[in-house]
Amino acid sequence: MRKLYIKLVGLFVISVLFSCTGDVEEQVYDKYQADEFYSSTEGADVALAAVYANVAGNWGGVGYAGADNGWYDLNSMSADEQVIPHRTDGAWQLDFARLYKHEWLPTDLIVTNTWNWLYEAIFSANLAVEQLETAGAAPSKIAEAKVLRSFFYYLLMDDYGNVPFYTTNDVTVEELPQASRQEVYDFIVAELEENVPNLSETKGGEYYGRFNKWAGYGLLAKVYLNAEVYTGNPQWQKCIETIEQLENGGFSLHPGAANESSPNGYQYYELFGDELPGDETILAMFATANVVSRNIFTIRSLSGPHAMELFGVSGWNGSIVPEAYFDNYEDGDIRKEQFLVGEQTGGVNYTPQVNSLDNPGADPFAGVRNIKFYPATPLDGGGASNDFPIYRYSDFMLMKAECYVRLGNSGAAKPLVDAIRERAGLSALDGDPTLEDIYDERGFELNWEGHRRQDMIRFGTFLEANEFRGASEDYRKLFPIPTSALDANPNLQQNPGY
Repeated sequence: MRKLYIKLVGLFVISVLFSCTGDVEEQVYDKYQADEFYSSTEGADVALAAVYANVAGNWGGVGYAGADNGWYDLNSMSADEQVIPHRTDGAWQLDFARLYKHEWLPTDLIVTNTWNWLYEAIFSANLAVEQLETAGAAPSKIAEAKVLRSFFYYLLMDDYGNVPFYTTNDVTVEELPQASRQEVYDFIVAELEENVPNLSETKGGEYYGRFNKWAGYGLLAKVYLNAEVYTGNPQWQKCIETIEQLENGGFSLHPGAANESSPNGYQYYELFGDELPGDETILAMFATANVVSRNIFTIRSLSGPHAMELFGVSGWNGSIVPEAYFDNYEDGDIRKEQFLVGEQTGGVNYTPQVNSLDNPGADPFAGVRNIKFYPATPLDGGGASNDFPIYRYSDFMLMKAECYVRLGNSGAAKPLVDAIRERAGLSALDGDPTLEDIYDERGFELNWEGHRRQDMIRFGTFLEANEFRGASEDYRKLFPIPTSALDANPNLQQNPGY
């Protein structure tokens, strides 16, 4: 995996130099030379590497995961699985608590960062598509660029609804037209149905962290799973059929057995370490601290002295797991091993109760902590080197089970749900699963992996009251278009309610 990352970084550097370098005699590459370059395998990978560079989380809210104040925080802390309270000692801004309380505004940093990141990524993808198509690159490379662009549009549509839409970069910001959610959905589906079959079937190696055919089908299945939310028309059967295409990639559940050499004492947690296992991992995000991206999630959760005792670096005393979420886990579930509560090394005692998120805020050691992403080296006070699972097979097993139940075939769903429960050390369900069973199991299995807000909206729980707020209004299912975007483009209309 590290060899692949070095290759991609090298190719990205080449692409920057290729596009920006000229000498004092004004010798430049002409169109023929550019076409010849991008039609080669190396040149096509340069174009793609520039797009993949947008996936990796970094500082300043940029990336899919591993960065503060960006897409991951927006989608995780607006759900019920985690939050960073403002503390009574003055630590932490109020933005995260306001996400959990559904009080975000169009001017909020996290809302704006996510929007800007996705449009920067779409710009990069448009450029790659143009470079590869103009050069007559291999169909698989063009398909990969188009699938990447669809991935970013999917995230954008999911969060913001009706959004500016463009597929070429020859239009200014103030001229970008706003497309309906239905139109963006139709574009994504058409692009994926056309291009995913052309992707490589290679797993791992060069394609670790890239969209191969199986990750492409995973993306399409996600779009179908949420079709009713996006368009009003459910596509449960299409979701099942697409997951069956993904299953041709030969995935299986990673073992969950006790193992002293594995993170948190179980092989299961190898799924959240470094170089994620290929039996279950379908698409991963690279992270090597201080090289590309980082994984902040355990470092951000633990207090300073506690993290120092465990890892030799100070923690941020930030993210917690709400008590109600933690209490849902059964004793004996190996997935409960990721949570820390009570007395810890370093003289710390984490209490599960949190009395306030914002005014006056939580006590410094209030809240259950999470070490699901047990830090992989190299690490420092800025984060660790755990890769991040964007898609893994257990997610799609539960998606398939959900679709079966929604279509009235809960018997077909039972072995899928039972396999995941049994891996976690639990018994099989007494009867066929209900939608509530599947919703709960998704929460147990996929917490802190960026899926929860979407699940809550689909299952109708996102607007329900919690311990810190009353029921939310329906418009909160979408985030607002940032004020800065409205100011820059008079064609845009704000989402209702904002």
